[in-house]
Amino acid sequence: MKTLNLFLVAVLVSACAHAQSSGIFRGEDLQETTLSESLSKVTPGSIILVGENHGLSEHQRQQLEIMQGLRDSGHVVAVGMEFFTFTDQSHVDAYRAGGLAEVDFLKAIQWGKPSFDFYKGQTLFPRASEGAKTVALNAPRGLTGKVAKGGLPALTEQDRALLPPQFSLGRESYKKRFLEQMPHLPNPEAGEKYFAAQSIWDDTMAWRATDYILAHPEQVLVVVVGEFHTRFGGGLGDRIQARSPKTPVIAFSQINTTDLSDDEIRSEMAPHQEYGVRANFLWLEPAKSPAP
Repeated sequence: MKTLNLFLVAVLVSACAHAQSSGIFRGEDLQETTLSESLSKVTPGSIILVGENHGLSEHQRQQLEIMQGLRDSGHVVAVGMEFFTFTDQSHVDAYRAGGLAEVDFLKAIQWGKPSFDFYKGQTLFPRASEGAKTVALNAPRGLTGKVAKGGLPALTEQDRALLPPQFSLGRESYKKRFLEQMPHLPNPEAGEKYFAAQSIWDDTMAWRATDYILAHPEQVLVVVVGEFHTRFGGGLGDRIQARSPKTPVIAFSQINTTDLSDDEIRSEMAPHQEYGVRANFLWLEPAKSPAP
C-alpha cells in the first residue's frame, strides 16, 4: 500500500465527515460498500487476511460471514489460524478428521484463553470433502519467547531449524510502527529483541500461508489474525507478498467503534500520512460482546 500525501488524506477524511459506527468501507476512498461487492473480485489462489480485535463475538460473526460469502460465490475455502502453532498441525488434522476428541485436542495444543468456542466455527469451517484444510500458522511460543528475551543470538541450532526458510526481519516502517505501540520498553535493545520476535511471528505465518495456497491454487485461504499484523500492510501482508509476489492478498480490518466519537472513528478509518491505507476494506461495528 503506497503512502498517501497530506492533501489526499485530508480529502478522504473530509469525505467521511459524517462518521458511521457500522458498515463496510473501502480503505482507499472510504466509500461504503457491501460484503458481496468486497468479495466479488476474489479469485482462486488468493489469501484474505481478516484482522480482528481478539475476543469479540461480533468479530467472530463477521469472519464467518466472510468465509460463507466466499463459499456462496463458489470458492473452496481453507482457513489459516494465528492461534495454532505450525508444529501442532498434526493435532489440528487429527481433530478435524474426528480422530482426536476436542478436550484432548485442546490439551495437546495447550489452549489457553479465550474459550475455544470463540474460534471453533472458524476452525471447523473448511470442508475436508472439498480438500480444504485448517492451517496452523504460527511460530512456537517458546521460540518467539526466547527471542523476545535474548534476541536472535539466543537461539540454538535446534531453535533455528524452526525458523521459516529465508527468514529476515520486517521492514523499517513496520518496525517504527511496532515500536510506537511499545512506549515503555526499558531500552532500545529490548525493542530490537521484541521486533525480532514479531518478525518471526509474521514471517512464519506468511511462510505457512503461501506454502498452502501455492500447493492449493484452486482454493482461497482466509487467515484469522490479530489486526495489528494486517494494518497498513507492513506486517503479514508484506511478508506474504515478499514470499509470493503473484499471490493476490486482500485485507479486512475489523474495527470496534464502541464508545468512539465521530472524530475518533474518522481517525481510525483515515489513511495514515506515513503508512498509507489501513486495509483494503474496513468493517466497522460496535462490538461489546465478549467471547463465550
